[in-house]
Amino acid sequence: MERPSSSPPPAPLPGKQRRIGIMTSGGDAPGMNGAVRAVVRMSINMGCEAYAIYEGYEGLVQGGSLIKQMNWDDVRGYLSEGGTLIGTARCKAFMERPGRLQGAKHMVMAGIDALVICGGDGSLTGADKFRKEWPGLLDELVAKKELTAEQKTTYQHLNIVGLVGSIDNDMSSTDATIGCYSSLTRICEAIDCIDATAESHQRAFVIEVMGRHCGWLALMAGVSTSADFIFIPEMPPSENWEAEMCNIIRRHREMGKRKTIVIVAEGALGKVTPTRVKDLLSNDLKLDTRITKLGHVQRGGRPCAYDRMLSTLQGVEAVRAVLDATPDTPSPVICVIENKIVRKPLLKAVEDTQEVAKAIEAKDFSRAMQLRDAEFAEYHNAYTTTTATGHQPEKRLPKDKQLRIGIIHVGAPAGGMNAATRAAVAYCLTRGHTPVALHNGFPGLCRHHDDQPVGSVREMSWLDVQGWVSRGGSEIGCNRALPSDDMPKTAWCFEKYRIEALFIIGGFEAFTAVSELRKARSEYSAFKIPIALLPATISNNVPGTEYSIGSDTCLNALVDYCDAIKQSASASRRRCFVVETQGGKSGYIATIAGLSIGATAVYTPEEGINIKMLARDIEHLRASFAKDRGQAKAGKLILRNEHASETYTTEVIANMIKEEAHGRFESRHAIPGHVQQGGTPSPMDRCRAIRLAVRCIEFLEGSAASSKHTDSSDVVVIGIKGASVVFTPMETVEKHETNWKDRRPKDESWLELKTIVDTLSGRPKPEDCCESCGRR
Repeated sequence: MERPSSSPPPAPLPGKQRRIGIMTSGGDAPGMNGAVRAVVRMSINMGCEAYAIYEGYEGLVQGGSLIKQMNWDDVRGYLSEGGTLIGTARCKAFMERPGRLQGAKHMVMAGIDALVICGGDGSLTGADKFRKEWPGLLDELVAKKELTAEQKTTYQHLNIVGLVGSIDNDMSSTDATIGCYSSLTRICEAIDCIDATAESHQRAFVIEVMGRHCGWLALMAGVSTSADFIFIPEMPPSENWEAEMCNIIRRHREMGKRKTIVIVAEGALGKVTPTRVKDLLSNDLKLDTRITKLGHVQRGGRPCAYDRMLSTLQGVEAVRAVLDATPDTPSPVICVIENKIVRKPLLKAVEDTQEVAKAIEAKDFSRAMQLRDAEFAEYHNAYTTTTATGHQPEKRLPKDKQLRIGIIHVGAPAGGMNAATRAAVAYCLTRGHTPVALHNGFPGLCRHHDDQPVGSVREMSWLDVQGWVSRGGSEIGCNRALPSDDMPKTAWCFEKYRIEALFIIGGFEAFTAVSELRKARSEYSAFKIPIALLPATISNNVPGTEYSIGSDTCLNALVDYCDAIKQSASASRRRCFVVETQGGKSGYIATIAGLSIGATAVYTPEEGINIKMLARDIEHLRASFAKDRGQAKAGKLILRNEHASETYTTEVIANMIKEEAHGRFESRHAIPGHVQQGGTPSPMDRCRAIRLAVRCIEFLEGSAASSKHTDSSDVVVIGIKGASVVFTPMETVEKHETNWKDRRPKDESWLELKTIVDTLSGRPKPEDCCESCGRR
């Protein structure tokens, strides 16, 4: 609904209800549309009105048709779209007070008293300045007789909430910005493709990526693709960088590596340019070298699963922040720390971000690294440690502290297992340890350890694991069998091959295996060694962590599948698909995928399925299709976890919907199956696998040096809990955090997200419907 600027502003909404404006500003980023959808629908759900301000700040200045009230269905289909559907533009007029004066007038005339801005630090700085000037702007408008004193009193307070939309991930106070992982995905896809050519021809490639003042994309791309060398603004190379780079690359070639990848952030300082790097590789190392500038390919395309989830959760939190705000509440920015959505002071976040740029300009690089979050420095350390193997003698431990560390995969394959293994092997070699791969799980260890010509117990070299970072599945093989199948033989093999520490990667079977080894210590001294478990499973059902390696890869595969299915459903106008997801007896995958695709309903094992629930959902589908009247993007998706019900299977539900539709719409079922397990690991799974694997080996080192192994404190699971990465003793997790019957944690942190899925899909609540027929 458009409102002419000449019309008087509408009366304020009752109570705490607000008219909330949403705009996207600055450079576009994948996921911005998800934020717009979440703000609009959450606002309406909370009894507020939502307004889209088109073309960023330009829309505020121009007003008129660029400020539009949004209805529920206006944002249908937004989640899967790249860029920003409400537009963005550079607006010089808003940088001047007259422009902001016009913006204030247009907001008051529309009745908007809260503003959610999704953009970078410049956009958020402008928003906070707008709020500070708000009282003065209204005074000036009254003095000019463009507003009445009464109107000024009604709209005297403006609340601002910031969402950070930026592919560079350059905002301090948050681990990730909306769009950064989608951009990283584009970069990694490009480099993965380039890898094949580089390997085939033994070529070198110099890749330029975006990042004027922030090297996050270059760093994480380097981590995710095992690049040979990276250049980032926060940590420029030394004066002798040419020799350092050439020495590392020469060493890699001598070790047998056929390809070379160097990544340069566009903001890299000094004489570092792609052309200069190419000349060095071509002239000094005699490598056939090419330059590839990825450019705006990095910015475009559909958002990945994580950016859809992040933008949705942050959009919901932004509306909550608006409703919680008082006139004195400082403007917040919605951030994410590890797995936790948090509010932080907007102005402080912007100031810290700008301080990084100032530190880089002043060549105070240690301060620039300090101002980045701790995760940034940790990834940089993990990258240098796992890449420059053999070039850091100062990191090598004395002989008496070097260990033989066993590495084993247990359970089903998951994206990121190989990346974790590569990182563990490279870190071990840097530190002087001997990494020993135990192929094909515990059965492989017990049955094939001494096979000829090659047994299942093999020491690993740096070259053995090169290229593994981008490979799906498990290169050393995985198996669901447990050590209890032959505990004496397992202990004998540990002693025979002198396994002095154990790094286990896997899902609930791996968790169970670690539990068995811990309990068997009293009988077998071979197990009195440090043991660390890195959870890796698409189901994300391992106790002790809120995130398992492989779950993000699974979500991306499932979201891609559902996007294609939804396109088919929409093209057919009146069609609903019931899609079956994996996940064991944990509804995590179904719920997060539902959040990421805008599912109409999600069925999980935790909640179960009953006939009254199905009646409500079928009635909701009837009402939705009746209202659509041939609108675009009208397809519906329902997600059902494979173990949500023994009776109401995916096919049964689809047939029930079809029967009750009485020809007014269609229903089909689809089962993606093991598509969810395979494929190339996502950049997030690669990065987190590498970071957490390095942490695990560091833990094994420390425990071997300090522990007598008389208790169970050196048998741990690493996990992300809330805003922290923690090691938790297995004994504690087993006793207090594990639902052994259903093979999942007792307390699942994601359960509260199910309510958000239902809210944003418009799914009716049980209390709002007739118990017998399901109608509202």
